[in-house]
Amino acid sequence: MKKKWLVPLALVLLLVTAACGNSGKNNENSSSGNAADAGNSDAKKSYKISISQIVEHPSLDATKEGFLAALKDAGFVEGENLTVDFNTAQGDQTNNLSIAQKIAGAKADLALGIATPSAQALVQAYTNAGNKGPVLFAAVTDPLSADLVSDLDAPGGNVTGASDTNPDAAVQLMDFIAANFPNVKKVGLVINKGESNAVVMAATAKEALAKHNIELIEAPVTNTSEVKQAGESLIGKVDAMYITLDNVVVSGVDALLQLAKQNHIPFFSSDRDTVEKGAFATVGFKYYDHGYQVGQMAAEILKGKNPGEMKVTKPDKLDLILNLKAAADEGITVTDAMKAGVKDPDNNIIQ
Repeated sequence: MKKKWLVPLALVLLLVTAACGNSGKNNENSSSGNAADAGNSDAKKSYKISISQIVEHPSLDATKEGFLAALKDAGFVEGENLTVDFNTAQGDQTNNLSIAQKIAGAKADLALGIATPSAQALVQAYTNAGNKGPVLFAAVTDPLSADLVSDLDAPGGNVTGASDTNPDAAVQLMDFIAANFPNVKKVGLVINKGESNAVVMAATAKEALAKHNIELIEAPVTNTSEVKQAGESLIGKVDAMYITLDNVVVSGVDALLQLAKQNHIPFFSSDRDTVEKGAFATVGFKYYDHGYQVGQMAAEILKGKNPGEMKVTKPDKLDLILNLKAAADEGITVTDAMKAGVKDPDNNIIQ
């Protein structure tokens, strides 16, 4: 009897061993299959970015274009694996706050505020909503005074970005005016004092001009519709005109450019786009490049980098930019000394 059970028992043990071996192989196949599925899932992952822009004008629009271009170059392509929710407040603060609240309540992978008012509203809305998602800013003059971050080198928290100004730019432009326009004793500035960025830049320009005994005369506005009248109030009182990175004023700058042309008044701006439109000179950079820089930061964040560990950047490649056609329109004789101040004449002397 004992011998009769030996063969069946051996068969059972053999079958169990084989089953265990097959089970192990099946587990290996299943494991590698899951890994492949996870890889495919990551490859197919889609992202959503929400953008709030205070108003549409060339500099801010170029910032957005550069931002999206950098994301595309990093593999985040709108319409494929990226959805972009773009919002503009059209210069209205009520709209600006509503947009910020909407974005803060949504589940975007990242939010971008273009211009100081939009960035401020976004940061505040995220704080109020308890949303700790990443927030970037662009086209912001002074992130510290705007209370966006407390430290430029180590922002901490969920907010970082790029400033669109280097204080040296305004100083260099005022020095250029003093050196090349000896008859200019008063410079007119149309300004919206509701924008902290404009106030900061105006203070820098005023201090720089004072060193040359040149006075800065301000004409305040609260909205774009007042820009033309404010400009007209300066005619006969000033020898030149200047504008900061003031969103309200830049949106209505065409009226000021027309006044400068009609009255042969040298017109200076703080951004390249306004020079391309008809201002004579600035010390600056391309806003597309500025936006591209912020887009590179966004790509790093989407790939897992902590925004709080990314320092706030600022333009470091400043150059004098001249518009020769605008010079003729504004009664300016362009000298060799003026042209000599341009480091990259092929790109920054506009014919």
